[in-house]
Amino acid sequence: MSVIYLDHAASSWPKPPEVLKAMHDCMDQYAANPGRGSHELAVKASRVLFEGRKQLAKLFNIKNPNDIAYAHNTTFALNLAIKGFIKEGDHILCTAVEHNSVRRPLEYLKRTKNVQVTYVKTDEQGRLSLDDVRREITSKTSLIVSTHSSNLLGSIMPIEELGQLCREHHIKLLVDAAQTAGTMEVDVQKLGIHMLAFPGHKGLLGPQGTGGLYIDPEIDLEPLLHGGTGSQSEAAEQPDVRPDRYEAGTQNTVGVAGLVEGVKYIHQQTVEQIHAKEWKLTQRIMNGLMEIDGVTILGPKIGQNKTGIVAFTIHGADSSEVAFILDQSFHIAVRAGFHCTPLAHEMVGTLERGAVRASVGCFTTEQETDQLLYAVREIAKHFK
Repeated sequence: MSVIYLDHAASSWPKPPEVLKAMHDCMDQYAANPGRGSHELAVKASRVLFEGRKQLAKLFNIKNPNDIAYAHNTTFALNLAIKGFIKEGDHILCTAVEHNSVRRPLEYLKRTKNVQVTYVKTDEQGRLSLDDVRREITSKTSLIVSTHSSNLLGSIMPIEELGQLCREHHIKLLVDAAQTAGTMEVDVQKLGIHMLAFPGHKGLLGPQGTGGLYIDPEIDLEPLLHGGTGSQSEAAEQPDVRPDRYEAGTQNTVGVAGLVEGVKYIHQQTVEQIHAKEWKLTQRIMNGLMEIDGVTILGPKIGQNKTGIVAFTIHGADSSEVAFILDQSFHIAVRAGFHCTPLAHEMVGTLERGAVRASVGCFTTEQETDQLLYAVREIAKHFK
């Protein structure tokens, strides 16, 4: 039996055939070191990196593609943004549904740079109150960090309103688009985003080991890494020119080659259509789960906008056990546990047993979601 893959919030799979072909062609035909030579293969590799920036800039409405720095993943991008921007004694605001890739760097800076951090709680459905955020702003607040969508609840944060709030108070806005890049409109100009961290391997349909950070041209971050860039090699210090300043070392050319095709696929399908399909599938799952005794759904209610995530619990069952049974007995892949967001679990009361998270993607079918519902129904019978 083939696997039913419902773990797209962790990493999308399968990838479009074009992604696989582009990566194979790169390794087979031109996998030289980009920017480290003027020979034909190195130049071709460099062009692929720039094509990736162009495609991403088009997707996120970024004016200058060179304001995008490649990163290994969203975690790397967030660390570059947070550690490169925040100064000694700053005050930072973020939501209490942030991933550990935000929380842990901030906790590190609390300990090492006397940084103050305020975690603004959402309600149990993951909805953020702007008034709650506004009340926490101080004269030392330099940055607001917000996920675009909770990786546990699927709730969508009011990023455009946060952007306006930041403009009013001369604060910068960093957004974690791990769950929305490629599946929802992300327009950095419209939303007022100063820094945008995103993965290549989730909604953008590229391979793991890819991602990036958009950095507003008025922001100068301290680089996270220092080293070779292929430019200004005679200089002792890291170059000031973008994107070289933030891209020390050899870049993942084969990964970006795949990412280019993933983003092109999204342009072809359109983000709007992908989001509509994923929302419809989540509504189908939620409607089915509501009919099963003992099942509790987390996050936004039926009919509300959300990303392709449905988290739930079964009364009396540990989430890891449920995921294990789904995998071993029904060949359904989901994520269980605490999803690297313990504060969110604390808010919704699942810190003891965690939750099961089913997440759909652009290739998920209605038949696959119905198979999940059948499996959960069978499992729930044993925990009555």
